[in-house]
Amino acid sequence: MDYCNLYSFVAFDNDFDTDDRAWVPEVWAAEALAVLEEKMVIGRLVHTDFNDEIKDFGDTVNTRRPGTFKAKRKGVNDEVDIQDASAVKVPVVLNQHVHTSFMIRDSEQSLSFKDLVSEYISPAALSLARHIDQILLGQVYQFLGNSVGDTDELNATANDAHNAKNLMLQVRNTLNKNKAPEENRNLILTPDSETTALQLDLFLSAERVGDDGTALRTASLGNKLGFETFRSNNCPLVVDTGVVDADDADALPLGDLAFTSDNAAGAGYVAGQYIYFVDGTTATLMDKSPHRITLIAGDVVTFDRPIRVAMPSANNDVYLVPMADVALAEHTAAGGPAAYPAGYDKEIWVDGNIPQVGQLVSFNNAATLLDAEYCIIDVEVITAGTRWAITLDRPLEDALANNYTVGLGPGGSYNFAFTRNALALVNRPLAAPRARNVESGVASYNGLSMRVTRTYQGKEQGTLVTMDMLCGVKVLDEDQGAVLIG
Repeated sequence: MDYCNLYSFVAFDNDFDTDDRAWVPEVWAAEALAVLEEKMVIGRLVHTDFNDEIKDFGDTVNTRRPGTFKAKRKGVNDEVDIQDASAVKVPVVLNQHVHTSFMIRDSEQSLSFKDLVSEYISPAALSLARHIDQILLGQVYQFLGNSVGDTDELNATANDAHNAKNLMLQVRNTLNKNKAPEENRNLILTPDSETTALQLDLFLSAERVGDDGTALRTASLGNKLGFETFRSNNCPLVVDTGVVDADDADALPLGDLAFTSDNAAGAGYVAGQYIYFVDGTTATLMDKSPHRITLIAGDVVTFDRPIRVAMPSANNDVYLVPMADVALAEHTAAGGPAAYPAGYDKEIWVDGNIPQVGQLVSFNNAATLLDAEYCIIDVEVITAGTRWAITLDRPLEDALANNYTVGLGPGGSYNFAFTRNALALVNRPLAAPRARNVESGVASYNGLSMRVTRTYQGKEQGTLVTMDMLCGVKVLDEDQGAVLIG
């Protein structure tokens, strides 16, 4: 059947001689992919890897990171030095099986295909696009080693160090120093950061922008300072909740990774907790990028990322971000899983401080600090004010046990600057199920593949539709990405 011609007319499922064209799964999948690609932001900007080899959840495939060459000198009679023209293979686990399922009742099945698109396909595809963007943008925290700015400090004040233009230049300089390619650089901003940037004449003044006022009419930043600039509601934007001024620390030189606590034996600190620093004498924010405590040895507290600003004061305030706890026992008692093993990718119950979508998170127990850091991409309330279910940007790298502490990152906008080869989105088609009374189709388009499956449910008197994709996400090169914290 020629599916390409199905969009030119309204085909009702009950119409004579339409062959149920409004219900062909391949057509649904093709339409959903078109909507998905249109609605994704970062999913269209990173390296994608697709082929039509059917894979299963958990399979490992190889994508490629472009290789590099080194120029050599040659004498008059020397032979050329031949280098291997090969890219580096990077293994990626297909551990992101994302889906949206919904029921279409019998009374609604006479809708035309065009009606089905607006009623079901577009909203379902939008939910998948949002989920994939959240997963990809959640990887911003893997690039915190290349960060500029401080949370909640981005502004439009002329000549201020945290002026949006100045910070964009700093993040540009970070990529330059890391020798990231100048082509295809992108910057994705949170809504708050975009609003701040749009207050600057640089981004809106028609004579400076050279777009006849388009930026002013559309609130689009376009190409600025070498970046194609976008706004995404899925870029991590977190509100500070309950931070505590817990201690005074001694002077810290630039690049330091430890401080001496005024509290004997480092009382009040917990491995895995996130901290930041303020000059206690002048109340000036010094470094509010996320620093995670890795060790408490007597009154010496060690953290994971170097101080980015020298703090000469002997009275530096240390602010703690309140933590939460893993509530596995409560989840199990409510009918949930008996364990959170490595590879677990469903909801994790926590209690204590309120977690937020987009927030940086890590886990540890009394004896072991777990290295992996994640981004929370979904939060559901279990018990108002006390317990929540969080979903992470990727499956667990380490098993979690009941009452493990949950380190939550500080608030702010975590804007992501990157080139195409900083991240990879790897996608493979899923097999069509072999079962009676099941119709399934797979469509592939522009590096993406989606499966649509529909099954009639007798008890519910309707058709269950599932739209799903099998993906893997991988950081390819940390030097090709950076974080503009605002």
